[in-house]
Amino acid sequence: MKQIMTIETYNQLKAIGDPLRAEMMMYLCEGPYTGQQLSETLDIPRGKIHYHLKELEKNNIIEIVKKEEKNGIVQKFYRSVANGFTISEELLPFHEVDQTTRQIIYSMIDRAKKRVQTAPKEAFEKKNNSENPEDWGYMSTAMEIEASEAQFKQWTNKYFALMDELEKMGEETEEEKNIYYFFNLGFQVQEFAFKKREKKDS
Repeated sequence: MKQIMTIETYNQLKAIGDPLRAEMMMYLCEGPYTGQQLSETLDIPRGKIHYHLKELEKNNIIEIVKKEEKNGIVQKFYRSVANGFTISEELLPFHEVDQTTRQIIYSMIDRAKKRVQTAPKEAFEKKNNSENPEDWGYMSTAMEIEASEAQFKQWTNKYFALMDELEKMGEETEEEKNIYYFFNLGFQVQEFAFKKREKKDS
């Protein structure tokens, strides 16, 4: 499974930009689902789910990862071909790119909210009210920074390398492990929402 897949055709962009498909993709990026499972999870008729699965599969955004026979019926398990998606610069002139990206992000935010609601109690506990982040069971940051586009891109590469390192660490250790959900979002804005901190005189 790829870490990132580039959306390279207009048809792929249309396929992944549909609001329902974007919501389905949040689940299919996490693991394999049948059409029936997605239908029950999203409370949407199975026929409608299967139609959208076929559109995503036709555009090589998802794939069948396994098949199981149950009561004489072959169940197909679908999964995203990548953990995340980016859009080719060649598609940028299309005005739909902006709305498609926003729709994907909206779905990601909704999915993250559901994960917060269903997380175990200990996920958000602080040990002894410690101010040391190492003693917290979670990470939470909201901040605004100034950087050039080149600096932002350089930092983004470091971030993804760090996430790859974290994923490999979990595979290598034999210690008891917890499951951690990460949702990160960074984007350009027009102005500061937080009051800008004044730099201290050196």
